[in-house]
Amino acid sequence: MDRPKNVLSRLGLHRPEIRAWAMYDWANSAFTTTVITAIFPVYFTSVAGAELPPGEATRLLARTTTVALATSAILAPFLGALADYAPIKKRLLAVFTAIGCIAAGCLVLVHRNDWLLAAILFGIGNVGFTASLTLYDSLLPHLAREDEIDRISTAGYGLGYLGGGLLLAVNVAWILSPSTFGMRDAGQASRLSFLSVALWWALFSIPLFRSVPEPKVRVASGARSTAGLMRTSFLGLLHTIRDLRRYRHAFLLLIAFVIYSDGIGTIIRMATSYGTELGLDQGALITAILLVQFAGIPFAFLFGLLAGRIGAKTSIFIALAVYTLISVMGYYMKTERDFYVLALMVASVQGGSQALSRSLFASMIPRERSSEFFGFFSIFEKFGAIAGPATFEMASRVTGSSRSAILSVVVFFVVGAAVLSFVNVRTGQEAAHH
Repeated sequence: MDRPKNVLSRLGLHRPEIRAWAMYDWANSAFTTTVITAIFPVYFTSVAGAELPPGEATRLLARTTTVALATSAILAPFLGALADYAPIKKRLLAVFTAIGCIAAGCLVLVHRNDWLLAAILFGIGNVGFTASLTLYDSLLPHLAREDEIDRISTAGYGLGYLGGGLLLAVNVAWILSPSTFGMRDAGQASRLSFLSVALWWALFSIPLFRSVPEPKVRVASGARSTAGLMRTSFLGLLHTIRDLRRYRHAFLLLIAFVIYSDGIGTIIRMATSYGTELGLDQGALITAILLVQFAGIPFAFLFGLLAGRIGAKTSIFIALAVYTLISVMGYYMKTERDFYVLALMVASVQGGSQALSRSLFASMIPRERSSEFFGFFSIFEKFGAIAGPATFEMASRVTGSSRSAILSVVVFFVVGAAVLSFVNVRTGQEAAHH
């Protein structure tokens, strides 16, 4: 009877509220896989933006991503401050989840040459998605103890890979054989896949809202009214900005994460557009994304176990070394086989690097101000992520090809690792508890 409990404990899924929290990763990862990574970029390039000049659809997607990330970055710290001064973390999370779901569902309305509508809905969906992650991540330090935070964070990513991969597999089946499922053609199947993302995200978010407790907050005397809450939140935000000097190593980690996550995000968001530009088959591209999803499940859990043995920081270094190799190999990629190899390499490190960055940061910030600090985590990440797509677009425009843009991503991993080397984890964790 104890064996299943021991397995769940090793995986980081040993309490009901933790499983409910991790299910949100299962829910929203459908947006990452189907909309951000696999199906929508191809649909946007080949259908919605089919009549745009060569290469313009890819550049427009990069520009839309940049605007959406900038908007999310501006919102994040203020949302975090609000959530730390009133018990509304889950309510704010519900609002941005709804925004993301509605935008994703409305993509079903996008047809040939509807590139403007597609870009607007994609941008709004990204704002809802990224803002919701700030609030979702801020719940982690309230649920996890120090000795389990890495496992719980990687467990969330593991379930995210599984949930996102399962829906993507269904969506791919629709697209490859639409008549089997009573659909007219691949275009209709693609549009219905966007609607399925909205329904999936909404449905599997329910466990979090039902089972995860709203973290207790100390409501300041000036935060009893809406105006008072806004004023108190703004003053608290200024206080946190000043306090960043006190949490020096958490701040260093933040800078390192901004840099190397920029490279990770660029690869995630631009991979299928890059493959399409190189002339690779759409089915092969989507199959490779599926490979990343399902191969990433065991690797995400393995990184949680690895962090328990060698530490989260060292585990992240390993992931960044693999990403550097991926970028160099991506420059020389020519065939579908090459794309599959790179997809498998991405699967081995993608979830682990992001999950351990999240848990490492959570271990070095004061729990009672988690939303504020994760707001800054988000603003640094999003403003940093602007550089990746922007660099990709600029290199593509200057050289006339996305091949050089892929190679330019290497610098983000090398510089990020250099900054990470200055982070003293133990000192950072001690500062968070004093």
